[in-house]
Amino acid sequence: MKRKEKAAETEAALKEAAKRLFAERGYLNTKITDITAAAGRAAGSFYNHFGSKEELLEALLKDMSASSDETAREAEHKSDFSDPDAVRWHVVAYLRFYEENAPTLLAMQQAALVNEEFAERFARFGEVERSDLLSHLTGLDLPAPPEVSVAMMYSLVDSFMRLAPAGLSEEDTVEALTRFAYRGLTGKDY
Repeated sequence: MKRKEKAAETEAALKEAAKRLFAERGYLNTKITDITAAAGRAAGSFYNHFGSKEELLEALLKDMSASSDETAREAEHKSDFSDPDAVRWHVVAYLRFYEENAPTLLAMQQAALVNEEFAERFARFGEVERSDLLSHLTGLDLPAPPEVSVAMMYSLVDSFMRLAPAGLSEEDTVEALTRFAYRGLTGKDY
């Protein structure tokens, strides 16, 4: 195996191990040595790829951002929120994003509590994600300024994912969130 391939494999193994441990223990209770052990790598190998646990988390943040951007480029992407199907598409996309990244998102929230610099980076990530939705609101009679309306919709879906009742099907979740967000943004039922 070539050196670059081995390095890429090690980096990927460290990221995956970190995500598993963050899910099990949380960010604050996971040590770098825990990550390297779970990845089956030597402790020193971590520093060939990341300068700190926060730097690893920033790499995961970049991966999440790239994944989110890729999803938005999908052919089925609809950007006119006067169409309930466009709202539904975004609800489904966020639910999938959340399911794939919940432990990492929680780790980022925990890191933001103890590291002001990381808190600023994580806040900028959220701002970029929300600002991408602003163009989707053109022409709507919103209940608040566009930035506030997007923040409310984003908070609704994000909070709901953390607090959703057990046993609620994905279909019911999508339907409820779509109806609620669509009505909140447009004032209309569908």
